[in-house]
Amino acid sequence: MVTLESLVPSDHLLRQIDAFIDFEFIRDKVRHLYCIDNGRPATDPVVLFKLLFIGYLYGIRSERQVVKEVQVNVAYRWFLGFSLTDKIPDASTISQNRRRRFVGTSIYQEIFDAIVEQAQAAGLVGGRVLYTDSTHLKASANKNKFDVQDVEVKPQDYLEALDEAVDEDRELHGKRPLKAKPARPKTRPPRLAAPMPTVATWFVMASPRVFSTWIIARWTAATTSSPTPM
Repeated sequence: MVTLESLVPSDHLLRQIDAFIDFEFIRDKVRHLYCIDNGRPATDPVVLFKLLFIGYLYGIRSERQVVKEVQVNVAYRWFLGFSLTDKIPDASTISQNRRRRFVGTSIYQEIFDAIVEQAQAAGLVGGRVLYTDSTHLKASANKNKFDVQDVEVKPQDYLEALDEAVDEDRELHGKRPLKAKPARPKTRPPRLAAPMPTVATWFVMASPRVFSTWIIARWTAATTSSPTPM
């Protein structure tokens, strides 16, 4: 007999994630954002965040496309706890929860941190500094001549890309774009070389403070180490 369980390869990435990460904690994390005695039953928040997780993990830049992929991908259905015949939540359900229910909260960061903690407990994250194709280049600039400017920091690029996809889809269907919720961007003040605005100072362990360019530096969450040149 063919079952959904038998159709998902034993070495599939989502199987490996499911073996170590328990997403059930999400319900308790978001309980205060739901009304338990009013309105129709809500879509399971674990499913909502797993849908976003699948989209981010596999580079799917649209909630509507995520839903389409889940409809035909048995591994995605298995990961979400759906059978082959279960109805997948509508893309608007995902986007409206993301834009209304969870906006202005720290829930995304809290869920991310909790997943990292589980990964650490399972021995998957050791807190070491990891690098991928990174290098530290000293710039030809006078470190005594600089301008201080606030540079916007956007940690939620994926969520913003989903918003753009929603607006594009609404435009195709003759609808007005959703109203953007004003948000004060986070900034950080690096020192920019006066004649070379693309070059900034960074603190590098065992190196003097110099104008430099840092290229594709990546390190694990929860590490206290500083990036060092390759």
